[in-house]
Amino acid sequence: MLIREADAGDWPAIWPFFRTIVAAGETFTYPTDLGEDEGRDWWLLPPPGRTVVAVDDSGTVLGTAKMNRNHMGNGSHIAGASYMVDPARSGQGVGRALCAYTLEWARAAGYRAMQFNAVVETNDRAVRLYRSLGFDILGTLPEGFRHPAKGYVGLHIMHRAL
Repeated sequence: MLIREADAGDWPAIWPFFRTIVAAGETFTYPTDLGEDEGRDWWLLPPPGRTVVAVDDSGTVLGTAKMNRNHMGNGSHIAGASYMVDPARSGQGVGRALCAYTLEWARAAGYRAMQFNAVVETNDRAVRLYRSLGFDILGTLPEGFRHPAKGYVGLHIMHRAL
């Protein structure tokens, strides 16, 4: 698996699984009816943000991550990141590779920590992955997320020093 910079030419490969994940409404706080143009603008970040794709040997996009400052001004030393893995590629280590990549990017860019602002507490796979990579749950916003099947569930704030 290769992780490389994403560009506009990758969007047609990202959009189908991006749309599926967002429309399911189970893991992202994005509107479930988010359109393609707006989704592209939200995901493919301009510098100093960064968006990458994980691809296999044939160039097929397996997943993607976006990295950015979590806050501005005097909080700009904390990074943030988001990840989407094609559901057909789930369980193949794509998410772990993307997360490890973003941690290295943040460290190399001089960030002091990475913070995830809204990890849905019922997203067990993501929570386990992040914890295995050294993230702690700092707190949980009770009923901060309206899950389509489980009702109101918490949103974790997760943090890892770099």
